[in-house]
Amino acid sequence: MDHRRRKILYHYTDFQALDGILRCAQLRVNNVLRMNDSAEMKHFMRRLCAATVDRLVQDGDREQARQIEALFREELKKEYSAFAACFSFHRDDAAQWERYGNRGRGVCIAFRREYLEKLARGALSLQLVFYRDNMATHPMVEEFCVLARSGETLSLQSPEVAEAFREAWACSVSYKHPSFSSEYEMRLVVSPFEKAEFDVRPCYHVTRERIKKYYPLDLKAMCRDIGIGLEDLVAEIIIGPDSTQSLAIFQDYLRDNGLRGLVDRVSLSDCPLRRLSI
Repeated sequence: MDHRRRKILYHYTDFQALDGILRCAQLRVNNVLRMNDSAEMKHFMRRLCAATVDRLVQDGDREQARQIEALFREELKKEYSAFAACFSFHRDDAAQWERYGNRGRGVCIAFRREYLEKLARGALSLQLVFYRDNMATHPMVEEFCVLARSGETLSLQSPEVAEAFREAWACSVSYKHPSFSSEYEMRLVVSPFEKAEFDVRPCYHVTRERIKKYYPLDLKAMCRDIGIGLEDLVAEIIIGPDSTQSLAIFQDYLRDNGLRGLVDRVSLSDCPLRRLSI
């Protein structure tokens, strides 16, 4: 599957989130560390460390390898936050419904990729997720090897080292373990290190168990900035395969909220994902 030819990105979610996106024209970017793949950023960093240490040891630079390993160990004690909204290239997909579409009871919103790419400016970027476990050929390995061999005393306070780790953490936002490769995902990401260009105030969602932080993106304003309307951004809406939502009532909801252009773009899922009644 050639991602460059894919013009639509699919966002699987529940009806509450859909209401926020369509009626309130607000897309939330949530903390990557709180998603179902919450360990991925640190897993990337650990694999990057292992690949860098292996390269240095193979080249006979054992002392440099020990220094780099110690730096990574200290860096990994920190918790960096990055925020993202997730999309898949897969339409009406059983696994996506199960994991992200409220187990088939939610909805899938299809976004036009060309417009998402135009919306992704400043601190926002649309990134293709990469899936691999061996980081031996990742360009950051060479960057850390060069630092290790520079002859300088390495510390996290060094500007060069700090910049390398900022770059590595930024890469980690778009990394997932190969076991997730079937998701074929892109992410609209707020980089954790470019918030100076990001003037959106954070919000907090309080549940009975915890407090979640997110950033609400003003879709109406963002669409206006690139000369389109919200209805231009949305290509179609698919009601989940196990949803009890009435198609007619959903279309009334769209009409009554000023989204008549989307009424004829709603369909029911064809995915044979059904739960058995006991």
